[in-house]
Amino acid sequence: MAKPLIAIVGRPNVGKSLLFNKLTGRRVSIVEDTPGVTRDRIYGSSEWRGKEFDLVDTGGIEMSTDSQMLRFMREQATIAIDTADVVVLVVDSRTGLTAADQDVANMLQRSKKPVVLAVNKCDRTGVGVNPEIYEFYNLGLGDPIAVSALHGIGTDDLLDACFEYFPESAWDNDDDDAINVALIGRPNVGKSSLTNRILGFERVIVSDIPGTTRDAIDSRFENEYGKYVFVDTAGIRKKSKVDDRVEKFSVLRSTMAIERANVCLIMIDGTEGVTEQDTKVAGMAHEAGKASIIVVNKWDAVDKDDKTMDKMRAKVLDDLGFMSYAPVLFISALTGQRVDRLYELINYVYGQNCTRITTGMLNSVLEDATNRVQPPSDKGRRLKIYYMTQTGINPPHFVFFVNDARLFHFSYQRYLENQIRRTFGLEGTPVRFTIRQKGDKE
Repeated sequence: MAKPLIAIVGRPNVGKSLLFNKLTGRRVSIVEDTPGVTRDRIYGSSEWRGKEFDLVDTGGIEMSTDSQMLRFMREQATIAIDTADVVVLVVDSRTGLTAADQDVANMLQRSKKPVVLAVNKCDRTGVGVNPEIYEFYNLGLGDPIAVSALHGIGTDDLLDACFEYFPESAWDNDDDDAINVALIGRPNVGKSSLTNRILGFERVIVSDIPGTTRDAIDSRFENEYGKYVFVDTAGIRKKSKVDDRVEKFSVLRSTMAIERANVCLIMIDGTEGVTEQDTKVAGMAHEAGKASIIVVNKWDAVDKDDKTMDKMRAKVLDDLGFMSYAPVLFISALTGQRVDRLYELINYVYGQNCTRITTGMLNSVLEDATNRVQPPSDKGRRLKIYYMTQTGINPPHFVFFVNDARLFHFSYQRYLENQIRRTFGLEGTPVRFTIRQKGDKE
């Protein structure tokens, strides 16, 4: 069974994301004093009374609007409400009860979900110091709870009230062994479309407006191939073009998503090919040591013949020369073409990223490689490689013990890497080399 889920909802700018961050103990949702910053559903986990539960932050709900984006945000909030065990309605004590609050409360009453009313921005402490909360009894949702998302005041009472609606069986969970998969790329390459295609419903907002996705959106998914957490990220643009504070936080969230991912799907627009920014995004996954798949999207929109795919694959791997180890998959998130091939490929490259090779097998390959091509020399002094061993995974990390590290030229390291890959595969994962010479302390 899934962990119990609390949905945090309310009209725009009442402090939902700040409360979400306070309860999760992390800056997961972007917080900015601007309505409409949160657009999709943002998930996080927390613990109370020694038991874990999940929370979902939503965009501000506006019942009457002509904005397409605001309608999307309301739809996302509605999905969060439908899937939650209990809903926390956040209102603002400083502005008081509004017609928009009443509209949201009416919607929640129609949903038949348990609702806990949180009156935010009650920053004063002491008994009876927040008389402004009493007008919120008019919403008909029971006793309002005074909280301060900024200072954490009242969050214990809020969680106690939520826990009243959780069944004891909700924590009978198996260990989660899901693979974390980050979808990364520049704006408008189809990351959100692919997420929705995989899940089979509109999990995240899809628009041809660049910058629609702002947070890193986690989506759990399970099929016959295994368990996954797909993380849709904000498009990563050139630093020179990132001048909006909210977008800077969005790019930071994407970077953090790469760090916690097991596998990165580096998405390329098939109609445009590899751009300079694609190279930089791919470099982030490579430097982080993540298993990676290059996903060429929008393949349905490309004019092609029987040789187009081979030519494009060669061009992509040439443009991303430092990632020649990564498999390339051509898909269409719009039509679903080849999307079903992703799962086995994700499992495969993740397994390669976790590969362990015995010292004996490594040194057998090393001996054969050095016999075939002699190590380099300089001024009559030749490189001697005494032995090598693997010291880590994610990515595979190999240590060479040599007589003089200065003689171990990059070109010879590349040659040995190719020999290791030829023997053991390691497709889809970078490798790390450390060179140690006699006399090194570590």
